[in-house]
Amino acid sequence: MLNHISDCIDDFVFTWIVQRKGWIHYMKSKWRRLLGLKEYDVLGLDIGSSAVRMVQLHRDNKGFAVIAAGISDIEQSNGDGASKSDNAIKAVQKCLASAKPRTRLAVCSVSGPEVAVRNFRFPPLAPEALEGAVRLEASQVCPFNVDDGVVDYQIVESGAQQESVAGVLVAATNQVIKRKARIAEKASLNCVLMDVDGLALLNCLGESKKDSEQTGTSAILDVGASCTTLAVMGENNLPFVRTVPYAGKDIVAQIAGETNVSPEIVMKNIYGSAGPAIPEENLRLSLEKACQKLINDVAETLRYHSAQAKSSPVERILVCGGFGMVKGFVDILNKKLPVKAILWNPFDSMRCSVGRQCLGLIQADGPTMAVAAGLAMRTV
Repeated sequence: MLNHISDCIDDFVFTWIVQRKGWIHYMKSKWRRLLGLKEYDVLGLDIGSSAVRMVQLHRDNKGFAVIAAGISDIEQSNGDGASKSDNAIKAVQKCLASAKPRTRLAVCSVSGPEVAVRNFRFPPLAPEALEGAVRLEASQVCPFNVDDGVVDYQIVESGAQQESVAGVLVAATNQVIKRKARIAEKASLNCVLMDVDGLALLNCLGESKKDSEQTGTSAILDVGASCTTLAVMGENNLPFVRTVPYAGKDIVAQIAGETNVSPEIVMKNIYGSAGPAIPEENLRLSLEKACQKLINDVAETLRYHSAQAKSSPVERILVCGGFGMVKGFVDILNKKLPVKAILWNPFDSMRCSVGRQCLGLIQADGPTMAVAAGLAMRTV
């Protein structure tokens, strides 16, 4: 059994290489290290629904150093899917121009209702029967037709005397995978790997814990504009990843209805931008009320996780994502959840080998870039 989170995540083959013949397993970077083959740094490219974030890291004997980083908002449009993709491509291009990364090899990721990460445990099976069993399991637990997607898995442990075999499966629709790869390609990037947001977050946490004295089990809560990801690595080395279909846009919409102002004005108020002000007390009460559904979903998910066999109790929640930066949000989580919530900047334990502008960016907006950082920690 693997002993470290980062080793466990590095062992997962939930990354797919884009080739003309389709999606194939990614040959894990540790084999390149064992064989003495050269590894290449990649660009972690997080294409969200409201912004693009990218990070390039380089690992040496002192750990990771930030080579490049950038953020660019995606222009919001009420048009069709093609126009939304065009806006995302423009945002990636703008981000590339500002970040100036030293590579065009990109690692992207997928998340949301078209992606599922689930654990499994089977009785002993022959290798040729295992893939069919995993696919059958995926068809029963995934909220979409797995025949229209990709299913991958990794064995994590085998029971005593081979009484059982446990692992994790990941499934994603072809549509969501191809969309992300196409955006990267149109922006003149080579999408060499496709990952999952929740696993990228755990990868980032695992590497960060190597350089800290942090102990105990941490959950990561990544609150974006369109979806929220909760990820935990248990003592059994099995990742627990769930997507909550309630996030920043939903909270903003509820506040707008409560205060009778537009979502744009709410956004300016909660992020401290200039604009017509909502009375502070009204905003605080509306924010707390609008966050209650998310808090209930997170609390229920944590209870479900703690009820699983061999799961370790979560001792802290590391908050990241764009909405995690909203003033007062982490305080509300601390008030309502049974465990402590902390705003998490994964770059706190990293060096920055580029200019002052990049350093200021990762210090100010680092909590929004955790997925991109985790993706950038992959190597090819």
